[in-house]
Amino acid sequence: MIFITPKISVDEAELSESFVRASGAGGQNVNKVSTAVELRFSIWENQTIPYEVKQRLIALGGRRVTQDGVLVLFVQTHRTQDMNRKAARERFVELLQRAAAPPPPPRIKTKPTQGAVRRRLVAKSIRSGIKSGRQKPLGEDED
Repeated sequence: MIFITPKISVDEAELSESFVRASGAGGQNVNKVSTAVELRFSIWENQTIPYEVKQRLIALGGRRVTQDGVLVLFVQTHRTQDMNRKAARERFVELLQRAAAPPPPPRIKTKPTQGAVRRRLVAKSIRSGIKSGRQKPLGEDED
C-alpha cells in the first residue's frame, strides 16, 4: 500500500510500470538499457479515493491524464531504472497529496471605504498638480 494521507491509500497493484529507453544524453547506456519509467494509474477504477479528489487530480494532471482517466507519469531524469522508479512514485504521491488538500476558500469581493476613495482622489489631484507644474507655460517660444 502507498499511503497518501491518513485517510487515502493506493494499492501498489493498481499502478502499472513499464520501462522504455530514455532519450537524450547518456551515451551507450541510453542506447542499450531501458531506464525510463512510464507509471500508469487508472483514476476512475480506484475505489479508495473520494470523487472530489479524483476531479482535482484530473485537473492537476492536465496533459498527463488520458481521455479514459489514466494518469501517465514518464520519468527519465536518472541514469538507473530503480532511481527513475522511485522518482515516478514520489511524483505520484506528491500529485495525489496536492489533489487531496482542500481547495482554498472562495475570495470575497470587497469595496474600498469612502475615506480610502477620498484619500486616493486627493493624492491623484496633488500628483496631477505636480506634473502639470513641470510643463512649459503657454505662449513661451522655444529658442
